[in-house]
Amino acid sequence: MIHHSCDPRRRERVLTRIGEGMAINGIDFLEVLDREAPSDTPAQRTLLLRFLDAAPALTLDNFELSGGERIADVTLLWVTRADAPDATLAEPGLIGWLATLPDPAQVLVLRTSSSGDFSPYLLRLVASPGALSPPAGIDRVLSEVSFSFKVECPADFDCAPAEICPEEVPEAPALSYLAKDYQSFRRLMLGRMAQIMPDWRERSPADLGITLVEALAYTADRLSYAQDAVATEAYLATARLRSSVKKLARLVDYRMHDGANARVWIQAATGVDGITVPTGTRFLTRLPGFPPVVVSGNAERDALNLRPTVFEALHDKALHPSLNAMAFHEWSDAECCLPKGATRATLAGDIPDLVVGDVLIFEERLGPRTGRAADANPAIRHALRLTAVEAGLTDDLEGAPITEIRWAEEDALPFPFCLSARLDEAAGGGLQRGISHALGNILLADHGQSVTGEDLGRVPAPHLHLIPEGSDAPCDHPQPVAVPPRYRPRLAEGPVSQVAPFDAAAPSAFAATNLSLGARQPAVRLLSGQAPAQELWSAQPDLLQSLPEDRHFTVETEADGSARLRFGDDQNGRRPASGTGFAATYRVGNGRRGNVGADAIAHVLTGFSQITGIRNPLPASGGIDPEGMEAARQAAPFAYRRQERAVTEADYAAMAERHRDVQRAAATFRWNGHGHTVFVTVDRFGNRPVTPEFEAELREDLNGLRMAGYDLEIDAPRFVALEIALFVCTHPEHFRTQVRQDVLRALSATRNPDGSTGFFHPDALSFGTPVHLSAIYARVMAIEGVTSVKATLFRRRGTTTTVPLQDGVLTFGRLEIARLENDRNFPERGSLEVTMGGGK
Repeated sequence: MIHHSCDPRRRERVLTRIGEGMAINGIDFLEVLDREAPSDTPAQRTLLLRFLDAAPALTLDNFELSGGERIADVTLLWVTRADAPDATLAEPGLIGWLATLPDPAQVLVLRTSSSGDFSPYLLRLVASPGALSPPAGIDRVLSEVSFSFKVECPADFDCAPAEICPEEVPEAPALSYLAKDYQSFRRLMLGRMAQIMPDWRERSPADLGITLVEALAYTADRLSYAQDAVATEAYLATARLRSSVKKLARLVDYRMHDGANARVWIQAATGVDGITVPTGTRFLTRLPGFPPVVVSGNAERDALNLRPTVFEALHDKALHPSLNAMAFHEWSDAECCLPKGATRATLAGDIPDLVVGDVLIFEERLGPRTGRAADANPAIRHALRLTAVEAGLTDDLEGAPITEIRWAEEDALPFPFCLSARLDEAAGGGLQRGISHALGNILLADHGQSVTGEDLGRVPAPHLHLIPEGSDAPCDHPQPVAVPPRYRPRLAEGPVSQVAPFDAAAPSAFAATNLSLGARQPAVRLLSGQAPAQELWSAQPDLLQSLPEDRHFTVETEADGSARLRFGDDQNGRRPASGTGFAATYRVGNGRRGNVGADAIAHVLTGFSQITGIRNPLPASGGIDPEGMEAARQAAPFAYRRQERAVTEADYAAMAERHRDVQRAAATFRWNGHGHTVFVTVDRFGNRPVTPEFEAELREDLNGLRMAGYDLEIDAPRFVALEIALFVCTHPEHFRTQVRQDVLRALSATRNPDGSTGFFHPDALSFGTPVHLSAIYARVMAIEGVTSVKATLFRRRGTTTTVPLQDGVLTFGRLEIARLENDRNFPERGSLEVTMGGGK
């Protein structure tokens, strides 16, 4: 093992002087022969002392060996030169080994009386025994070396000596740590300078000293603000940045959402075949003075300068003139109607361009009582996705070509559509056909305008370094640790769209536009590097599950809509290397602003002049504003209490009711012979059917929450139809027909034009909810013009008992729901008979 002097700078100076011809020398290093010693040479007792220049002629009197704890009396037995060893002293094996040394003229060989202990020893060169100075020509600093005989023995620790150099602790000045702003820092520094420089009394702003004080006060003020800001943003109750609130809430597993963009069905009418609207085509809300088709160039620039709401197509769509507007086949019926809940219809004519998967919008185009377009109800519109199409058929009676269509149960008609009706006498009477029609060439678009290739600059190089940890050895000089540069680029525009992936195989139009917040992701995509070696970086809700090599980032949105990008730290997500350049492609547009009304979209940015019209028959929906900071502050501290497992029947019902389309649910445990099966009975909003697609979606939500070993089944409620008959007495000053209409509306199962719901609306009835006759009386008596009401029939359909009429209440089982739709097309869904008396 080689032992060096710990002052390399002194060694370099001596070597320089030797090169200049100066007569000076010193110890370079000392080596203890241990494992490399020849077989005839005792290990750990032979020292090789190498000098910077030719070894001087020294005797044993010029050496002083000290040190040791257990063995402290180690002495030197002999000394000889390595280039001319004394054969009477050195062993033959040692003489042969010394011949292999480089520059042996610079080495002296010493033999000790013992191999010493494990403590350090010191070898010094002295002019004579007991002298303090080294021999002539030997540098005083390089005249001694510390070493250990046992350095090559196995050890689990560093053999470097620990030398602690105490630091001088300066006296701390008496400073006021209450200074927190510019003025107090300036006053504090001027007061301190008055103590240490009493002769300096300059206070002119032009003085260099005052300028430096004010510059330092300004910097201290900014640092003080940064300290306060860090402390403020560290707590949920005081944080002022939305990104801070979101990260703090995430610590208790509360996911603060960033909202959602809206989706809308758009019809693009065309006059010719062969036009395909590509994905990403932009549609604009109505702009005065602009045609339906806005071509690129000045017209596009002028249109976008007016700041319209922009939507972009989610998929390609081939347009056909035959699908612009399609009439219904009425089967020779004078007053034809598509009933509520219908899932099939017949279109007039042979329409081969209609295919499975197309979306149609049924629309009432004329008022059924007046036959005028201005009287058409804009609320009577409904979107549906076709599941079956059969063209090329013929009405055998009339010989007219027809096309049969069918759509998903989830898109069943929520209200009836009049196809033909008899007009009022005031409107001229007679039969009016074509009251409703079907619109094709429908495509799905969502809110947000794309920004492509925005330059985010390059990751800066490190400019700050951490002070390395102190070492006990003064010869150690650890390198400073570079602080990774802060790179949080800000997007130039906002707010960033929170989009859901487009599902071309969505089973229904309802499923395509009703999406959960959990499916939303920020529409931001990054490319780093230069082509063709570019790398794609993807946005994630957070980086907690990201691996060190994943190219992930997260988008942090503030309350004003601005967004910054945060990358990983090589533990959760990859940290981009310094010098890496990024280009961003993202979309701007989010929240309720995208929920535009029906017929608000009227323009398309494209080069297809054959497009004759753009409109959205239905309003855009799904746009949700980002969750507010105060809402998160209230909800986050209690979010961890939300149960995420289903054990009891009530648990399964509560978990099912979390689904966006379930208003109520009930669960039942049943033994199946080898275990339990949980039957979850769900009541969807608006009495929608439990379709296989909905069942699969709800089952996926519940699978992660159910107990192991429990099977799961989803079924529909047991609806109980009612039969009710009322006799209503009308006030003499009111018309019986008007009062009867009001009574039927009050007890209906539909939503009224003013937003109120009828007594038997599906959303007002729940599992096992009894129906009280007194509540029906109260609802009827609240109608103007009613003087009295009496029930003559009050029972379940198919029974003859009069007990409910006498008791005034109808009771139901825990999985039963009362139903009374009073639809003559479906009497099995309940009926209501109202007999009027009195009045006019």
